[in-house]
Amino acid sequence: MAIQDDAANQQKAIQNRQDQRDMSMQKEQSQQPVQTGVVNEPVPPMPQQHLVKPGIEAQMELKPQFMAEQYKGSGKLQGQVAIVTGGDSGIGRAVAVLFAREGADVAIIYLNEHEDAEETKRCVEAEGTRCVTIAGDVKDMEFCQQAVDQVVARWGRLDVLVNNAAFQEHASSLLDLTEERFDQTMHTNIYGYFHMAKACVPYMKRGAAIVNTGSVTGLKGSKHLLDYSTTKGAIHAFTMSLAGNLLEKGIRVNAVAPGPVWTPLNPADQSPDKISKFGASTDYGRPAQPEELSPAYVYLASSICSSYVSGIVLPVTGSIGE
Repeated sequence: MAIQDDAANQQKAIQNRQDQRDMSMQKEQSQQPVQTGVVNEPVPPMPQQHLVKPGIEAQMELKPQFMAEQYKGSGKLQGQVAIVTGGDSGIGRAVAVLFAREGADVAIIYLNEHEDAEETKRCVEAEGTRCVTIAGDVKDMEFCQQAVDQVVARWGRLDVLVNNAAFQEHASSLLDLTEERFDQTMHTNIYGYFHMAKACVPYMKRGAAIVNTGSVTGLKGSKHLLDYSTTKGAIHAFTMSLAGNLLEKGIRVNAVAPGPVWTPLNPADQSPDKISKFGASTDYGRPAQPEELSPAYVYLASSICSSYVSGIVLPVTGSIGE
């Protein structure tokens, strides 16, 4: 029995030492959210602010970070023309700025957030390229066609489409989702992508790219975003299917699936008490800033970077293994 007792005592001793280390680490461990590069603020708790839809970035108490000041352009989109829907604020604004820094002229399509759109236009033009803003509703195929025609008539080409416009509103129960509300989400988030792709593809040549904004909710689902997560899952399938459909034309189609990102979309959805914890459940313990997403869009838009990549959904979620 002595041998067994010795083995058990050894196990206990190992356990005790590890328990002491664990307690020590818990005391020493910082509660600060994770930063793996440039320090990105803010971190939870976020401001307890509720925005009126569609959400105006200019009205946010804590402004999103979108300029990516340490990102240096190298001509990855030089001379190209890009359309960004939902480009007035949030991820769309950050993408528009980096596309301009890479040499592209950018058309911003947005709903009615005129103040935000003008600020995005100012930031794009400050990068040395041209920008046009076009207000309208991507649920309307006729508007999408007219907007795309207008961009091509103005600049003579079309190289990149970023489908990014979205509608999101939480619901505690399936029974809270009316047909009208479900249709609003579906027609904005998936029909809008379909409308824009259908309008753009005839103008696109070999080497062009479509980048869709998906979501971690399309990968994992979300019990309080039933309609929104459904559309994001559909966007992922649409991305992979359209990639196969357009491959022979030399047009690549990919998607980025963000986790929680500090943009007007979320304060315009969640209640003030819930938005204060926004992003805290990720492994990073914080939401992303738009500037942490925009380089992924550059990568997928540029054939210099990703000519052999089509039909992927790239997760940028702030959590390991997602």
